[in-house]
Amino acid sequence: MTAIDPRDTDVADSPTAPAEAEAEDIANAKAEADEAEGGGGSVLGRRYRALTLGIVSVVSLIAFEASAVNTAMPVAARALDGVELYAYAFSAYFTASLFAMALSGEWCDRRGPLAPLFAGIAAFGAGLVVSGSAQDMWTFVGGRAVQGVGGGLVIVALYVLVGRAYPQRLQPAVLASFSAAWVLPVIVGPLVAGTVTEQAGWRWVFLSIPVLILLPLAVMLPALRKVDRGEPSPAMNRRRILLALAVASGAGLLQYAGQDLVWISLIPAAAGLALLVPCVLRLLPKGTFRAARGLPSVVLLRGVAAGSFLGAESFVPLMLVTERGLSATAAGLSLTGGGLTWALGSYTQSRPRLEPYRERLMAAGMLLMALSIGMVPLVLIDSVPAWLVAVAWVIGGYGMGLVISSGSVLLLKLSGPKEAGSNSASLQVSDALGNITLVGLSGVLFVGFGGGSVAAGHVGEGATAGTGHAGAFAAVYVAMAAVALVGAVLTTRLRPVTQ
Repeated sequence: MTAIDPRDTDVADSPTAPAEAEAEDIANAKAEADEAEGGGGSVLGRRYRALTLGIVSVVSLIAFEASAVNTAMPVAARALDGVELYAYAFSAYFTASLFAMALSGEWCDRRGPLAPLFAGIAAFGAGLVVSGSAQDMWTFVGGRAVQGVGGGLVIVALYVLVGRAYPQRLQPAVLASFSAAWVLPVIVGPLVAGTVTEQAGWRWVFLSIPVLILLPLAVMLPALRKVDRGEPSPAMNRRRILLALAVASGAGLLQYAGQDLVWISLIPAAAGLALLVPCVLRLLPKGTFRAARGLPSVVLLRGVAAGSFLGAESFVPLMLVTERGLSATAAGLSLTGGGLTWALGSYTQSRPRLEPYRERLMAAGMLLMALSIGMVPLVLIDSVPAWLVAVAWVIGGYGMGLVISSGSVLLLKLSGPKEAGSNSASLQVSDALGNITLVGLSGVLFVGFGGGSVAAGHVGEGATAGTGHAGAFAAVYVAMAAVALVGAVLTTRLRPVTQ
């Protein structure tokens, strides 16, 4: 079983294999019978309402946490005197979630989705508590890693749950609700988190979210008890779990080495590469890292797109707070438009009349992302208005919507019925690895250009702007814009030779 990007809702666009037609007819007939009884004609019918609302609540909670953390992170890092580990607080989440995704898939096959779902929710909440009560930055980073384990377990379990609890006819509607569940959190998340940070302190952003976990659990618990656990597999695929663990460990060692650029760092860097490279080559399709035409390039581009965007986005609030003196709330709100246009871009690429131009759409999306990221460092010039970042992120979010969703459609188009599962897993591994690698690279560049000495202090409206670290931020954005341009070139490799 595999995880899918929560905002990626193009399952409805995937081709239905002939062998699945009979199963689909049976599912449709069952759904029609349910509808005739008045209980299950839609995802919000009596039969599915509680489960749907619970699932949407969980996804909304994850989305809210993501936007809230982006807003509170600059203040937390400075308060804990750990700006040099700022990027690591983000990449630790994705490093841990990469391993947890593989574990969750095998766990779901063996025991059903309920155990990993509840374990993941518990770990997610525990990680928030650890981060919120941390007295130093390394403890904070550890809490983020625990959150990543929880997030990886949850997102895979949710998709397995949708596959088992809903008829095939209703699954696209449920998955579409995943995307909708991100809209409200990206609007209110920065505002709420910023207000809490400024009025009560950054810790309460982390410590208050676990309380919200109780609501979705209470809503969907009765319905979860009725979910078919399915036929258990004879044993977990320990080889795939160990490969994912090795990749996560290798990535972690590389990030650790990058935080302190001294000769002794070569030891963990070498160990990380020794673990990472051979295991990634076994987890991703052959030819991925040489951008072989077709499927390998689709998988590679997904990681390049996700990682370059997040690598730049992670430093936007910190830059606006420290260099332009914005409040945490205003800095977080600068990213809101990107979440909205991401959904719009996803909707745009799903239009049937645009299907023949999918590769061109993805090229346009990568160019929009490069333009967006390249606009951000202009704000380091005092005469340029800070709201330019919000405009840039509106452009970049739309590009991401075009690229990320189209990548899933192309992957399914290029995969045979028996390959769709493993190829989808590869796509998720590429996502996570791109995030880990490029956020880590951003952190290395930031520290290497002197950004790690950004001073701690009170951050709020009217705080003193300008720390003299504009070069460190500029290095991050220039590098990520260059990576996005490389992604635009990769779009020329998406179409297989035979087409």
